Amino acid sequence: MMAEDRELTVRSLLDAVRAEGRAALTAPEGKVLADAYGIAVPGEELATDVDEAVAYAARFGGPVVMKIVSPDILHKTDAGGVVVGVEGASDVRAAFCRIIENARAYDANARIEGVQVQELLPQGQEVIVGAVTDPTFGKIVAFGLGGVLVEVFKDVTFRLAPVSADEALSMLDSIRSAEILRGVRGQAGVDRWAIAEQIRRVSQLIADFPEIAEVDLNPVIATPQGAVAADIRVILAEKQPPPRRKYTRAEILISMRRLMEPASVAVIGASNEQGKIGNSVMRNLVDGGFAGEIHPVNPKADDILGRKAYKSVTDVPGEVDVAVFAIPAKFVASALEEVGRKNIPNAVLIPSGFAETGEVALQDEIVAIAERYGIRLLGPNIYGYYSTWQDLCATFCTPYDVKGGVALTSQSGGIGMAILGFARTTKTGVSAIVGLGNKSDLDEDDLLTWFGEDPHTDCIAMHLEDLKDGRAFVEAARATVPKKPVVVLKAGRTAAGAKAAGSHTGALAGDDAVYDDILKQAGVIRAPGLNDMLEYARGLPVLPAPKGDNVVIITGAGGSGVLLSDAVTDNGLTLMEIPPDLDEAFRKFIPPFGAAGNPVDITGGEPPSTYEATIRLGLEDPRIHALVLGYWHTIVTPPMVFAELTARVVAEFRERGIEKPVVASLAGDVEVEEACQYLYERGVVAYPYTTEKPVAVLGAKYRWARAAGLLGGGS
Repeated sequence: MMAEDRELTVRSLLDAVRAEGRAALTAPEGKVLADAYGIAVPGEELATDVDEAVAYAARFGGPVVMKIVSPDILHKTDAGGVVVGVEGASDVRAAFCRIIENARAYDANARIEGVQVQELLPQGQEVIVGAVTDPTFGKIVAFGLGGVLVEVFKDVTFRLAPVSADEALSMLDSIRSAEILRGVRGQAGVDRWAIAEQIRRVSQLIADFPEIAEVDLNPVIATPQGAVAADIRVILAEKQPPPRRKYTRAEILISMRRLMEPASVAVIGASNEQGKIGNSVMRNLVDGGFAGEIHPVNPKADDILGRKAYKSVTDVPGEVDVAVFAIPAKFVASALEEVGRKNIPNAVLIPSGFAETGEVALQDEIVAIAERYGIRLLGPNIYGYYSTWQDLCATFCTPYDVKGGVALTSQSGGIGMAILGFARTTKTGVSAIVGLGNKSDLDEDDLLTWFGEDPHTDCIAMHLEDLKDGRAFVEAARATVPKKPVVVLKAGRTAAGAKAAGSHTGALAGDDAVYDDILKQAGVIRAPGLNDMLEYARGLPVLPAPKGDNVVIITGAGGSGVLLSDAVTDNGLTLMEIPPDLDEAFRKFIPPFGAAGNPVDITGGEPPSTYEATIRLGLEDPRIHALVLGYWHTIVTPPMVFAELTARVVAEFRERGIEKPVVASLAGDVEVEEACQYLYERGVVAYPYTTEKPVAVLGAKYRWARAAGLLGGGS
């Protein structure tokens, strides 16, 4: 069917269903959509009486499935409205009558259009293909093992709709039970391309018609010869969400540049009184050394911290790039009007007392004012922001001035301060720390767009509780990830979004499951916890990108080697199978009671020369792509001796143009802490007392390298 004819057919049908005041399509109506989009379904007919049912069953020439057709009965099995394997005229008659009786007993007022007579599909692997409307990401497509146990096992994966043929095929490998589809215990595998086509076509259907809320093909019977949907369920949305205001990439970059690199800042609510937020913000701006203009605004003061104060922001001379608000929520709207009249492009709203406390109308009011004047809002309910390369500290919290390449954002003030303390303790230089709070306007996709272009930023780490516009975030992430890593800590692993679902797919689309798959699809590295996010952000810029998958462990302790091997596997990395010539080369440097292979166990009593020789070999051999070092504290090779020789060898190879990621786990007395810090500062990601952390950071680097297209395979 031509695309125009297809869309006309579906549009006419959906309009007719809407006109009847219905949200659920009947099975025959679902078949019209399936036929229009080439979704494979069995032959079927709608019988309005017993004689028609007998005639249709005879035409199919074999066992049939019979199902109630009623716009008022959504779950047919629950109503006793499905009979499988019916054959012969007498059985068809009996089944027809039983189905009608069961339906009337289930809902006496249900409208009954007849009984669907459908070809019985051959036995095969049952899978589910579906699509739902996610509140964050919009239209998403789902795939997993199907049938009656689908909601028990919940082995399902999700992607943004529509998907390409290759993306659809990748979904088959993203479920835990992927091997079943390839064939196990002598059974033939299924037709993978046929399943992928069902996924792709369903994703196109829901993308073409936004009013379709959910599509369910369950089960799809997959065999070596094809994949056919035994049942199709389609549910229409009650209403469409209002469109979100969109900004072009150029518009975002222009306003973000003025926010992050301002020449002039006004502080509305600036104060001379210690203990007030307006005083803290002013002190941080002044004491932080911001070289631009700082204009305090306070109608009751003439001078604040030695600077002329203005009654209104409209009185401030010249252009102003940012207005920082440090006044109570109830005064924000009127002050924002003045900011609009002054043509200030950015407002940083520190005060709380908006949507987070139930004052939704107050927040809606300031958003409307901002849209009217073209002001971008950061906040409200935030700690402010730091732009370290501008010596800008527009916050009432602790100042921070250690410049570096990590940009950090958080939705929560508490998390923002945890970021600050971690950065200071670990000497992690940052390019920016930004609070997002209620995200009334500016959110993660705006910041990603800016930090992706910012020459001072090498890595972006974001704590978020939700995304306002998941698709905009994915678009921004996909543009950024090829250039620099994006690490996300997504809080809230709930399944609240599944509660009101009308289909199997909807019930499976819990918040966290969808976030997990679609963040991977975007190439984002998801951190399991706050410390992990911070460690990834600290470590990823330090490590060079790997050029292949072969990881080798060199350890002075057998126990550490086992744990490091576990960590390598847990993080999706590949322990290299050491070829005979390389095995022999390693054995030249280790004692007879040591062990080559992988891990390479040099034993704990070896002198520094053994560590150095084996590390050199690991860096020299082009077949090895990454090194994991396990050090055990001995007097023979003290911690700083190990650290210095490792850093020296890595630096030597780097100068020769040989760069490989090297991470290290150091076990020993407290001296290993200093050794780790020494290594970290010299390009080796090293941790004391843990085998998990260094390998987790290496795993994150590998995930980014794959997402950025630097290695084969998906993320």
